Amino acid sequence: METVRKLSTRMADGREILWFDGPGHPPRDPADLVDRRDLPAVTPASQLRYDALAGEWVTIAAHRQDRTYQPPADQCPLCPSRDGRLTEIPAPGYEVVAFENRFPSFGSAPGAPPPETGPDAPVAAAGRCEVVCFTDDHATPFSRLPPERVRLVLEAWADRTADLGARPGVRYVFPFENRGAEIGVTLSHPHGQIYAYPYVPPFPQRMLAHVAAHRAATGENLFDVALAAERAGERVVVAGEHWTAFVPEAARWPVEVHLYPHRPTPDLPALDEEQRAEFPRIYLDVLRRLDALYDDELPYVAGWNQAPVRESDGRADARLHLRLHSIRRAPGKIKYLAGSESGAGAFISDVLPEAVAARLRGL
Repeated sequence: METVRKLSTRMADGREILWFDGPGHPPRDPADLVDRRDLPAVTPASQLRYDALAGEWVTIAAHRQDRTYQPPADQCPLCPSRDGRLTEIPAPGYEVVAFENRFPSFGSAPGAPPPETGPDAPVAAAGRCEVVCFTDDHATPFSRLPPERVRLVLEAWADRTADLGARPGVRYVFPFENRGAEIGVTLSHPHGQIYAYPYVPPFPQRMLAHVAAHRAATGENLFDVALAAERAGERVVVAGEHWTAFVPEAARWPVEVHLYPHRPTPDLPALDEEQRAEFPRIYLDVLRRLDALYDDELPYVAGWNQAPVRESDGRADARLHLRLHSIRRAPGKIKYLAGSESGAGAFISDVLPEAVAARLRGL
């Protein structure tokens, strides 16, 4: 891709905002990007508390109770600042922006990672949380973005992964998108988030431990083995030269699609030009099939699993992939995480993965 322009400015309360513009967009003047709001400083007070029985960290972020919740479209804080209304984006238009969340789960101050086993008292939740806005058009979902905009979003994800992963105390970077009221989104404007964790979250930690055990026993990388099996099987939804999207054999959710690059790749910054160029076509194809499944915009969570920052956390074994799932199991019906899932951590699916894959292929 031709040069992507990136510019960093500050918001009225000191938070950083980064402007990403694709080829052909004229350079932005920082003097035109001044946030004229009167905002108090952000003082997050998140804590990490250790669940010794589960062996997991839990973040307590009580200040997030006050965050903006489902405002009407004409009061959306992620729309551009226009017609005298000032928003989080101090410009009349933008392509892709990323900025520090005003209500973060993790504070921005760098710090030492928490100890490997929990302390007796809570510790500060160092790290960083960013919002990524995909478009300045409030009504255009990700699935309806043009391919060149999806490519720009991918470049922003890769840039932020590299930047955040280099910060002191950060051990795992997780870009994700929550879409739809049923998922629980607080703002309906097309956007995602990036969490820079001061620890490796439970799911990738367990997955990488299992992959490491498999390598020790067989010499093989389990991610590579699983991808090869899926590419040769009946659950493929969309396949390109460099990416394959499939419904996994043991899908937990009513609708679940995984998207892998064919070449073993640790994280978003490591994607080569061919992978980056093909990604928009494959991902948009997947998203549009999902929206056609029930003839409605499907609520979903889509998150990038990628390599941890540290080699000691299993970085060498990790493989970049995107996991997308929806809780909608039929028109007007959703899957709740009830007794078995919430209480015992054991998923029970009502849907046959092969049937979901066949239906998506046929759309």
